[in-house]
Amino acid sequence: MENVALQNLVSSGHVSDPESPRGRLLLKAARLFREKGYERTTVRDLAAAVGIQSGSIFHHFRTKEDILKAVMQETIQLITARMQAAVDIERDPVAQLRALVRCELESVNGETGEAMAVLVYEWRSLSPDNRAEILVMRDHYEGLWLSALEGVKAAGKLETQPSVARRLLTGALSWTSTWYRPDGRMTLDDLTEQVMLMLKLA
Repeated sequence: MENVALQNLVSSGHVSDPESPRGRLLLKAARLFREKGYERTTVRDLAAAVGIQSGSIFHHFRTKEDILKAVMQETIQLITARMQAAVDIERDPVAQLRALVRCELESVNGETGEAMAVLVYEWRSLSPDNRAEILVMRDHYEGLWLSALEGVKAAGKLETQPSVARRLLTGALSWTSTWYRPDGRMTLDDLTEQVMLMLKLA
């Protein structure tokens, strides 16, 4: 499912091919922005990470902020597509919520983990216009969560208000990147079930 979503987005031009020069630059940028912070990362740092001259970056992007914006845009589009595909398979709202939890845990702790962290910590580094554009994209992403949570609430299986539950889940799921170990004994499926148990939905 994840590879299909990526292939479809690459084919439609919404996401860069990870093997292309632009795609490699965005992957390295996400890592540097996560490790050093956006403000402390220079164009020279970005160029060195992908093995090109600094001026070559401007064949792909006009400014460093455009790179940050592209990291965020492509990440949101990819994760939203994966989540939408996962939700579309399920009919039951609890199953939809479980699918969303699993997808977000994979996003936070998998190949898009660094870009997800950039979304959380660096969106204020965008100009007001770019920030507004990213927030509109995030509204669709968050809408999937609220729809599932409202469905669970309507079924009488959730006591917490959906908007509050989502905020609590955002913090809890994002924080797993600081302690969860993919090579440990607990799989992401196991962790997903722990989250559902916490919500009393397992």
